[in-house]
Amino acid sequence: MNYNTLAWSVADGILTLTLNRPEQMNSFTVEMANELVDAFNRASVDDAVRAVVVTGAGKAFCAGMDLTRPGNVFGLDETQRPTLRDMNQRLTEPAIQNGVRDTGGRVVLAIYNCAKPVIAAINGAAVGIGATMTLAMDFRIASEKARIGFVFGKIGITPEACSTWFLPRIVGIQQALEWCYSAEIMDAHEAQRGGLVKAVVPPDQLLAEAYKLAHKFVDNRSAVAIALTRQMMYRNSAQPHPLEAHKVDSLAIFYASLQDGKEGVRSFLEKRAPQFKAKVPEDLPPFYENWAK
Repeated sequence: MNYNTLAWSVADGILTLTLNRPEQMNSFTVEMANELVDAFNRASVDDAVRAVVVTGAGKAFCAGMDLTRPGNVFGLDETQRPTLRDMNQRLTEPAIQNGVRDTGGRVVLAIYNCAKPVIAAINGAAVGIGATMTLAMDFRIASEKARIGFVFGKIGITPEACSTWFLPRIVGIQQALEWCYSAEIMDAHEAQRGGLVKAVVPPDQLLAEAYKLAHKFVDNRSAVAIALTRQMMYRNSAQPHPLEAHKVDSLAIFYASLQDGKEGVRSFLEKRAPQFKAKVPEDLPPFYENWAK
């Protein structure tokens, strides 16, 4: 599939997904949202993709929602008056799906459901949805030129894109509240001090550092084990009791031991690099599909 707002490139098992509206500072649109959902769903089931690096074309990562569009800039249907019951019972009906649901949230849920590690390489401005979309990514590496802001308070709206679920888990609720209340734009070093960003690097080293990190996750690693580990960490950490994690852990280790686990043990005993063959999604264990929905 060809995208209008994204660039897709795979090399050495790493997908580089580039937000590609550089003349508009990669500002977010409904079209970009739909293309990102498609891209992450596609990456999740593409065996050629072992990890995903997301970055922006030009000077910006994503400068937030494109506020120049006519009508409701968020693409929402102002004739509706949705209720929580609607969200619980009618979430995927066209009227709610297209006219009420937060577009950034749909993107973040696609990232959350992805079976591959995801790294944000934040090359410049990342504000609003440009910041919140990265929260569902596993790691954030920022250029020294990056500027990050949860700026919703400046335009009278609330945090979106499931950020009230992700951000407190990443940085703690006090830091999350401070950044959202103040709506200030911070530099990359402040984001790192607050625990949002893993590393800050010179601009010309950003993608190299992201690829280096990605290769640590995919070289000589089981694709199935990595996919399971990603989903287990996110989903089990939100369970109310460790027994729920134990149930999933038990199934995951059981099926892993029947596939790449055998090769892993052999390679360890034979003192050689493993040759893992299980693929995603075809070799994911039978419980995965229903559990990961």
